[in-house]
Amino acid sequence: MAKKISLREFQEHLAARLTIAAQGKASSALLGVQAGNDYWLLNLSDSGEIVPLPSLAPVPLTKPWFSGIANIRGNLYSVADFSALRGGEPTPMNASSRLLLVGTRHGSNAALLVTRMLGLKNPETLTSAPATEGPHPWEAERLVDADGREWKKLNVRALLADPDFMEIGA
Repeated sequence: MAKKISLREFQEHLAARLTIAAQGKASSALLGVQAGNDYWLLNLSDSGEIVPLPSLAPVPLTKPWFSGIANIRGNLYSVADFSALRGGEPTPMNASSRLLLVGTRHGSNAALLVTRMLGLKNPETLTSAPATEGPHPWEAERLVDADGREWKKLNVRALLADPDFMEIGA
């Protein structure tokens, strides 16, 4: 049975959370994913929906990183293998593989095929790594966690605007 709280306690808790958010102190979680051997972070607001890997319809005459078309509840999504897009090994299609529907918020039915989901990461536990010039404009920054693991932050808007990402024809 759920714990009962008074309306007054609920309102005080809500008021405190709104005050923290207004002051900009609310921690914005990042979504961690693995694509090939690399670890990536996305702003939770940009991450979209995460779905188990459905069957994909292949599309002929496309680039090797374009995995196909997925039907998600009657909507068609173009699926890019995120590891292969960056020049890595193709993502294995197994039980841990996931589709990250990144384009919905930005008006695009684009999905990224990733190796596995790693959950939410607190940005306060990450430190900035030395900046290096990435080969892609959507690699926003590099961060390091307490274990020394390097994370790359994905700028979804820049990915969706990248002409190389939008041009799937071989």
